[in-house]
Formats: sequence, C-alpha cells, structure tokens
Amino acid sequence: MKKFLGLVLGLSVGLAGCAKQETPATDAAQTDAATVQTVTMASTGSDADIWRYIATLPETEAAGIKLEVKNFTDYVSMNTAVANNEIDVNAFQSYAYLVAYNANNEQKIAPVSTTYLEPMGIYSSKVKKVEEFQNGATIAIPNDAANEARALLLLQSAGLIKLKADFSPATGTPNDITENAKAIVIKPIQMATAVRVKDEVDAIVLGNTLAMEGGLNVLKDSIFYEPIDQSTKLNVNVLAVAEARKDDPILKKVGELYHTEAVKQYVDQNFGGTKVAVNKPVSYLTETN
Repeated sequence: MKKFLGLVLGLSVGLAGCAKQETPATDAAQTDAATVQTVTMASTGSDADIWRYIATLPETEAAGIKLEVKNFTDYVSMNTAVANNEIDVNAFQSYAYLVAYNANNEQKIAPVSTTYLEPMGIYSSKVKKVEEFQNGATIAIPNDAANEARALLLLQSAGLIKLKADFSPATGTPNDITENAKAIVIKPIQMATAVRVKDEVDAIVLGNTLAMEGGLNVLKDSIFYEPIDQSTKLNVNVLAVAEARKDDPILKKVGELYHTEAVKQYVDQNFGGTKVAVNKPVSYLTETN
C-alpha cells in the first residue's frame, strides 16, 4: 500500500509542473490512517510482555495493525471475551486448553496461529530426582481440565503413575490412573497458587509462564520436564479467535508477527530458552502422523 501511495505522490509531483497543483499531504496521511486496523488482544504474564513488544515493532505498523494488549488475570475470561467478540484475539493458552474450553462452552473459539511450546515441569524443594519420592508423597497439579490432563501425562512420563490407554490429553482426570506404585497423592489446585504452595507439598507441576513469574526456569530448576516432540504438540500455544473469525486475514497477520526475526531475538534474550517457537499451520495440531 505504501509503495502504491509513493507512486501516486510521484505522479502528482510530476503533473504539478503542468497543472500547478499539488495533492495535499494531508490526503496521503488520511489514506494511511484508513489502512490501519486496531486489533485488541487479551493476554497475561510473559505473553502480554511479548505482545506489548510486538505492538511497538515497525513490522506491526507495516502490516497495517495497531495492536492493543489488555491484561487479564483469569483464563476463562480471556476465552469468553474472544468468543463474545469483546476482544479480537487472545494469547495465553495451549491447543489442548482451547479444546477443553470448547468442550464445556456453547460459543466456540478457534486457533488462528501457532506460537510456541513451553515445557511443563515438576518442581520440588524436597527431592532432586523423581526416583527419590517416598511412598505417599503429595504432588500438586493444576485443576483446570487441560492442564490437569497435561500434568498427569507428565507424571506418567516421569514413571510415577500409569494412565488408561485411551486417556484424553484434553479432559483426562486422576480417575484415569491405573497404576500408582508409590501411592502418590495427587492434589489438584488452582494453577495460579501453585508457586506459593511449593514448599508445603513434596512437589508441584507447573506451566512455564507461572514458573517464570515465580522465578523458576523449567530447563534449570525442574526435576523433570516435558519432551519437546510430536507427543506434546497438543501443548503448543496458539492465538485464539472467535470461531467465525478463524479465516480473518488481519488476525492471521497478527499470528505471522510472532515469527518475525525481531520477536525471535526478544524471546531468546528474555526467556532463557523456555519458549520454543513453533511456526506451523494450525492443521499440524490435529494431524495424526
């Protein structure tokens, strides 16, 4: 668009010698303003920090986007605001969390872009290896559907429990545990309070955003964390929009902004390698192979 405007202005100046008339500069400014679209985003924690940075980038302006990031503290509220078209897009959740939300709500949301994967980790002040847990140890896990299921899969990967063969990575619960050799006590709690109870239980299972807010780095401070491979792709974070807007080109542009070189450098410098970029089409999240 700017290239086109430059061409128009160049022609206007060339014609001015004959017609002695120039196109007013204010007309060009008004045309530029008309091409900019405001996009409101709900986010929280480190995600909000990243998107506030993205809002300042020349790439965002060049895409014709004015990004307004609104801070939320409640995950469900962010999805409700998007589903009701009160907010254009949100950035905070994994694809598994989105699936669990849709399973429990009439108004649906949809992923418009992938962003990154953050490993979930097991943190403990009492042991340094998962093999050191005593019989009857208490492990606190998130109590929302998707993160609860994700935490149980992590405990299975760590060799602490076994789950049903048909365990759902979006809606599975502790009732799906089939083996628990050490009689581990699974204690579902509100995820936002997990860091505060870290020393009151034998271990906590925590998502990386909240871990970082509590001064923890999953790669350095956890005693066990998720592998980053095909088995965890449902945990890739996404940008979510109202289902009816999943093909909105301006919202797709917002997703593309996350994968610019400037953002890659910002994330690398500020998050200690704990946010692994995933630049895939949303169809990747549901592929069976």
